[in-house]
Amino acid sequence: MKEFFGFGGYTRPAEGFLSWQHLLFVGSLLIVMALLAIWLGKNRKHRTDREKNRVLIAAALLIDGFELMKIIVLCLRSESTEPILRNLPLFLCSIQLIAIPMAAFTKGRVREASLDFVCIFGILGAVFGTIGAGQNYNAYPVLSMDNVVSGITHCISGFASLYIMIAGMAGLKKENIGFTFGILVVSCVAAYIANITIPYNYMFLMAGDGTPYDILYNLVNGNKVFYPLLVVALFLIYIVLFYRAARFVSRKKQRAEETVK
Repeated sequence: MKEFFGFGGYTRPAEGFLSWQHLLFVGSLLIVMALLAIWLGKNRKHRTDREKNRVLIAAALLIDGFELMKIIVLCLRSESTEPILRNLPLFLCSIQLIAIPMAAFTKGRVREASLDFVCIFGILGAVFGTIGAGQNYNAYPVLSMDNVVSGITHCISGFASLYIMIAGMAGLKKENIGFTFGILVVSCVAAYIANITIPYNYMFLMAGDGTPYDILYNLVNGNKVFYPLLVVALFLIYIVLFYRAARFVSRKKQRAEETVK
């Protein structure tokens, strides 16, 4: 247990990014994530909104519970409170620590926008935060607290996203796109301020750090202005494309139903 939680440092070497150990572990997590989301989503698709929401409440409690446990262990491990500053919910994936509870516990337009946000970015975060997490898997052994908890929390985000889609909870209405933009832009501004003051690399706005963001970073030669603007612009473009794709699928489905009638 001491070795798993990293007290005194890990004695095992990191197996490395895209090693078979890394891919086997995250692949297993993603399969479990998808199967659970499909099973629960289909099982509750025609139930009341309250019954559907119970799954989201469980996801909200689990994702925040695991993250809190990780921060406590990191503080004990370093014998300081510094890890708190480096684990603020200011990564694209960790915004879900706030967005999933908002989707589960709020009402009205705020809930609709939160459901949309989780739906749009949950799967993306799950894939990038597991398969694409080169900074973690090059630094820590695969079966360590740092990687296991990170894998679980990212997959809870992906689970919530898939579940919301399959259970039919996301409206993805055009009028909610401004709220979704707002959640992202406020988070990016807060992340950039934190990056300058701590300093750190929240939202990967300062550098790619061995993740796929390195492609963008190298594209603009690490320009301190264009790189973060390009990252944020891609997030916003992704939101628009997701909404458009959802509307296209919805219209196709509606036409198919009208044809059958």
